[in-house]
Amino acid sequence: MTSPTSGYVTDNRNITGNGTPNLFFDINNSLSFERNPENKLFLLSSTQTPAMIGGSVANMELSKGFIREPHWHTNAWELDYLISGSATVSVLDPKNNLQTFKLTKSGETVFIPMGWWHWVAADSDNTQLLLFFNNDQIETQDGSTTLTRTPLEVYNQAYNIDPRLMGRALEPIDGTDGVIIGPPKNNNNPDI
Repeated sequence: MTSPTSGYVTDNRNITGNGTPNLFFDINNSLSFERNPENKLFLLSSTQTPAMIGGSVANMELSKGFIREPHWHTNAWELDYLISGSATVSVLDPKNNLQTFKLTKSGETVFIPMGWWHWVAADSDNTQLLLFFNNDQIETQDGSTTLTRTPLEVYNQAYNIDPRLMGRALEPIDGTDGVIIGPPKNNNNPDI
């Protein structure tokens, strides 16, 4: 029998074998990203719970004015479920149609197909969302990484944007790890 791989698994072959698998994990012990104490992202996947092949979940906490930067997932769809607060989820489909959804009460959800560009902005403090994915090892391409890793001359060639101007515009973005939860910090106010 071959060992299971990440992605969708149609049965429980990932939990058979010797012993009983550990089916419990506290997601609060798996901080994926923290901007500050009010803006953070926790992730639970097969990395934390090996029996969890085929899916993963994230807990995202945001305060008003903060945003999960524009991004897409190359290998998973996403379902955003509002727990508390309020948020705006925006999705750009492959035909460049923008859909915007205002989540204002617990239980409201937005489904985002795999590969679709999207972002989530908190409209109130103490906003919390659970994000469900159909892959246990999700891959994410953040907009900040795409912007900062594109050579400046390409912006000139493709869009006629002066490379020096684009370089100055991108200065606040630290492209090494992506912004993840923005806006980027500024020197005058490190919390924003």
